[in-house]
Amino acid sequence: METLRYKGFIGSIEAELEDDTLYGKVLGLDKGILITYEGQTLSELKTDFINAVDDYIEHCKANGIELHKSYSGSFNVRIPVELHAKVAAMAQAEGISLNAFVKESLMRAVM
Repeated sequence: METLRYKGFIGSIEAELEDDTLYGKVLGLDKGILITYEGQTLSELKTDFINAVDDYIEHCKANGIELHKSYSGSFNVRIPVELHAKVAAMAQAEGISLNAFVKESLMRAVM
């Protein structure tokens, strides 16, 4: 999936075929925060995305609201105890932290 990126925000690119409109939303935000944008061309979509992000940042500053960006780089994963023990043992055997082991494993999975 192609995405737009600006100031730490990531946005989707979708198409509405019936009326030839491009649209999207900023991804990875906390529940209850929705930032959308649209355009007739890719250039218009990018411009509206940038304006929407800038408006959100300005709104947060003006109202003393904590700014939430797309994806924090941190997430919790719940796994069975047995798997946790095996993964921790493998990380220890490799001489790295559990966090580093999981990060490397995920990177190999998506590359």
